[in-house]
Amino acid sequence: MEASRRIEQALATSLQRCERIECPPRLQAALRHAVFPAGARVRPRLCLAVAHSCGDDDPGLADASAAALELLHCASLVHDDLPCFDDAATRRGRASVHRAFGERTAVLVGDALIVMAFECIARAGARSPMRMAGVLSTLARAAGAPNGLAAGQAWECEPQAEVERYHRQKTGSLFAAATVAGAQCAGADPGRWRNFGECLGEAYQVADDIRDVADDPALLGKPVGQDSAHGCPSAVAALGLHGAVARFEELLDGALRAIPTCPGETQLRALVQFESIRLIPKGLAHRAA
Repeated sequence: MEASRRIEQALATSLQRCERIECPPRLQAALRHAVFPAGARVRPRLCLAVAHSCGDDDPGLADASAAALELLHCASLVHDDLPCFDDAATRRGRASVHRAFGERTAVLVGDALIVMAFECIARAGARSPMRMAGVLSTLARAAGAPNGLAAGQAWECEPQAEVERYHRQKTGSLFAAATVAGAQCAGADPGRWRNFGECLGEAYQVADDIRDVADDPALLGKPVGQDSAHGCPSAVAALGLHGAVARFEELLDGALRAIPTCPGETQLRALVQFESIRLIPKGLAHRAA
């Protein structure tokens, strides 16, 4: 089964467990709104690509881990869009969760998605309990503090923040978790894969900073100018547009060099190249530079 179908099926299964009569209907609808329709699903695709490169001998755990990564990512978007942070009106081309369902429901949606992510892995771990334990630990570190998503978001509450640290925690942590968890699901050495995920994740955030000042909001699917409006750490503010584009290219090169020798090396390189074009198309890169 192709990766995208595996991911959507695993996500749909997770959401269906909440669509019962005892669950508040508004919460049910808001959870589905937060997860579907699909975004790029970069993190789960990366997880499955690494698992495939390492043998993918427990696809059930790999699918659950991929879905969990996306659920954590969706939770972070719901919280990031809240009025206390970006107060974003749109996400993925339509109303953000708090605009569609209210702020109180949005907070609960983000919390519920985080719990759902760990439940998803726990349900799939019977075949490989030791691997499951490693994946749970990896995702917990990536989601919390001191170096995960929560810490990355918290830097926006500080008077000053080092841009690279902010990027590594807010975005890089989940990308690193995707590559590490992919290896863990297949029983491979996860240490060989962390640097690949970290480089790719930081590149992704630098690209997001560039698009926040240089892209069309209709194409981006969310408001632009958010970093400047809210005083968020940004590669563009720190390096300028030209410097940020150069940093993006440097990080992509680092990600390519960090891919371990493996049977799926060619496919992983193709995935990185595809993402580089999707994140900053040549026309946008030329305008930014």
